[in-house]
Amino acid sequence: MNRGSVLSISAMTMLGLAALPNSAISQQWSLKDQLVGTWTLASWEHVLPNGSKVQSYGTNPKGIVVFDAKGRFFLMFARPDLPKIASNAPATATSEEAKNLLAGSIAYFGTYGVNDADRVISLRLEASTFPNQLASDQNGTITSLTVDELQYEMTALAGGKIIIALKREALGCGRARDWNAIVPRGFSPHEL
Repeated sequence: MNRGSVLSISAMTMLGLAALPNSAISQQWSLKDQLVGTWTLASWEHVLPNGSKVQSYGTNPKGIVVFDAKGRFFLMFARPDLPKIASNAPATATSEEAKNLLAGSIAYFGTYGVNDADRVISLRLEASTFPNQLASDQNGTITSLTVDELQYEMTALAGGKIIIALKREALGCGRARDWNAIVPRGFSPHEL
């Protein structure tokens, strides 16, 4: 095959792919599809109404958020230096131990939805270690979402805003999901 034939075939292929509205190249994944997976906590910061910042889970927080394909999620954040309960029995923690544990950890689960146009994620909590959160949905604005990182902001119940940054948990060979590069459009990310 000569150089002219190769160039002609290449040009026709590119034009054909660009013209197909349902091709893998021209389609985008919804925000919900991009959220599905396991994320680890990179940072958590509460910006108070006066502008001061609080890191309730420390400068090196531990945590995980899991979003599944059916619209369910789980979240757990904790300080890496949580104190142990001296008695080894949660029911007999001292007032100080209980206060420190509650202030340095949070866990909740429920269902979630995403509004792509507004970039808003809505969490409907079914249970929480801080029951005050159950009064209404927790809504956050996605400020950044890449293959490997997610950042969103939520209004804090006590005022101000909470900024949460997460990193995608690596899959199998240590590679994060790159939907646009490795998954053919005929597949659903929920099948992986």
